Amino acid sequence: MSLEFGLKNLDFKRRFLLRALILSLPIGAVFSGLAFLHIIPISTACLCYFVNLFLNFFLLFPISTELQILRHYVVSLVQGENIRPLALSDGDIRDVAKAIGTLYKLLMSKTDTLEAQALSDAAVFDTLPDPILMLDNEGNVTNSNLPARLLLGEKIVSQNIDHLFSTNIFIASIEKVLKDKSESESVIFHAPEYGNRQIYAHISGLPRELRGRAAAVVALYDISKALSLEKMQSDFVANASHELRTPLSVISGFIETLQTSAHDDADARDAFLAIMKEQTEYMSNLIEDLLSLSKLEMGQDKALQDKVDLHEVIYDITQALKFKAFQHSVNVTINELNRIPKIIGDNQQIHQIVQNLLDNAIKYAPENSEVTIELKTVPEIPAAGQGVAQGRAVSIAFNNKGQKINKEDLSRLTEKFYRMQVHKDMKIKGTGLGLAIAKQIVLHHRGNLTVTSTTYNGNTFTVYLPIKQS
Repeated sequence: MSLEFGLKNLDFKRRFLLRALILSLPIGAVFSGLAFLHIIPISTACLCYFVNLFLNFFLLFPISTELQILRHYVVSLVQGENIRPLALSDGDIRDVAKAIGTLYKLLMSKTDTLEAQALSDAAVFDTLPDPILMLDNEGNVTNSNLPARLLLGEKIVSQNIDHLFSTNIFIASIEKVLKDKSESESVIFHAPEYGNRQIYAHISGLPRELRGRAAAVVALYDISKALSLEKMQSDFVANASHELRTPLSVISGFIETLQTSAHDDADARDAFLAIMKEQTEYMSNLIEDLLSLSKLEMGQDKALQDKVDLHEVIYDITQALKFKAFQHSVNVTINELNRIPKIIGDNQQIHQIVQNLLDNAIKYAPENSEVTIELKTVPEIPAAGQGVAQGRAVSIAFNNKGQKINKEDLSRLTEKFYRMQVHKDMKIKGTGLGLAIAKQIVLHHRGNLTVTSTTYNGNTFTVYLPIKQS
């Protein structure tokens, strides 16, 4: 460092001497002319030249030195080195140095402010819930927020939009905005590259006077869930209307018959009234299940804070269904494999899921058979996924020796209003909502519901409920 400084200092002295000589040349020429014309002696001319040279050297050297110091000061500022206070004698140069220092401090303050603002803007940009992309005039991604990177990948910046999406209608809409043929475009398209999502995209062009690297902003909205929910609601209304229309048609037809042709037929009246009562009970059960399911779907955010004793729940339900089991010639057995702690959940909902599953086990069990309830703790819930609680859980398995369920039916058992054809053929009554309700309760408790069916062991519906809700 000292050698480098010494070399720079030597170079500065050489350049200074050269400048002093050049500045003295005009006066030297004048004195040389006067001596040539014999106006003054040569010795006097030489003396005057050297006096001038000395004065130039004496007067200019301090200023040149301080200018050199000022130069090093500015270079050090640019390089971001630690700057020591300058000790300058010349007032003008001192004022210039002070002004440069003030300007530097102002620039650093503005730079820090801009950096903090950029970090803040980036943080806000990343907190936006929907994916957002910024594109240049060529369609290359110049910036993206966190949801966009999670959806499309971390290395999407600098990639062209047509490398990220293959949908022609979306790419065409972007080109239309980038070429100033439209201020904004909105399009719904299918994205097979990203899990077959349905995406709504809004492309907005930036005004030309505000364009930097970015020329357009693309906001993406995943509407797959919304469309799925809309379809589910539409199917739900259609199915509910169909399920209610059938018993209402039966009751309406019998009422009309009793008012006309069977008005005085006591036997027909008794038979019709029995059927009407049965259909009324079915509608009552259907409406009750519909209300229960709707309440469960709307109350998914309800806090779970009851301490539920599963021993007590299972005992209460088995006692309540004891007569039904007797009517079906079914024996209910409870097997407790280890000590079961109380769990945190919704006491009423857990009563409901146990009742629905035990009622189904009895209903679809062969006559003179056994229904088994197996209760035990497990270290974790199997097939844990998104929304499923981690840690220890309790499993309640309901087994009957019913007919084996084929794979197609197994995958659809928890659909609303779905009933197996074999049960319809056997005239077994049901609304088709029991397992849909059970599924909603399990989801609310962050648990899991599994179904296994074999020829030798019948059908087993197992509910997994976490002991604690973390």
